Amino acid sequence: MFVEGNAASSVLGWISIACWIVVYSPQIIENYQLQSGEGLSLLFIYVWLLGDVCNLMGAVMAGLLPTVIILGVYYTLCDTVLLCQVYYYRWKRQAGRHVVPVHITGEVSEETCLITDGRSADPPERPELSITRIFVRYLAAVSFVSVTGVAAYCISNWLPSDDTPPALPDTKLDWHIQVIGWTSASAYLGARLPQIVKNFKTRCEGLAPGLFVFSILGNTTYALSIIAASRDADYLIRNASWLAGSGLTVFLDILVLSQFFYYGFVSGQRGWIDRVPV
Repeated sequence: MFVEGNAASSVLGWISIACWIVVYSPQIIENYQLQSGEGLSLLFIYVWLLGDVCNLMGAVMAGLLPTVIILGVYYTLCDTVLLCQVYYYRWKRQAGRHVVPVHITGEVSEETCLITDGRSADPPERPELSITRIFVRYLAAVSFVSVTGVAAYCISNWLPSDDTPPALPDTKLDWHIQVIGWTSASAYLGARLPQIVKNFKTRCEGLAPGLFVFSILGNTTYALSIIAASRDADYLIRNASWLAGSGLTVFLDILVLSQFFYYGFVSGQRGWIDRVPV
């Protein structure tokens, strides 16, 4: 029974890794196309980075699944890339090397960084996709990533390995690890709040929905991979912080996606009104 649970945990873990490998790609591409990272809240990235660092430290100290440790390292690297993008594009504008300012709707605390050398131009218009096409596109992407995760597990399972049965998960409670784990969980939950607030001002402009689509799938499979490894009460209590950090953020990410759909619908309605002849 444990072997079956370990296999399910590994499959879910590989799917989670596949999600987190691509999760930041939509936002990185969005930032590159806009030549700006102002759609992101800096507080969101910094607090998320704090959570990722704590998550990595706790995972190593607790000897969690290898997939959990790999994810922790990758989270930290991706957060750093996003921060580098934000500051690089700000420096690029302040240095006067970018002549087309990016306009983000709403009053943003960082908007002084959008000032250029006095020249202005309207931001390039990008073709708007319908909600249906966006849904189909992300459904296909999620399906592809899930299949990739399963394929990665199959490949790893076919590779030569030790036939020694896997050890049962450790259920000993270490308060040092618990402090780090709950700090990480609190950071993950708190990081979403400044981004949600900023979205009310920017109407989600400059933010890629794919970041949160894959975050939802990645966090869901991440939590399930821990549960599938063992459903022993002591084990689940020991890993409660990682379950909370990944599971509860799913609901906040869903809230962010609902902001995308709401503002997308409002923008569509306004566009339709603007096209009505007077």
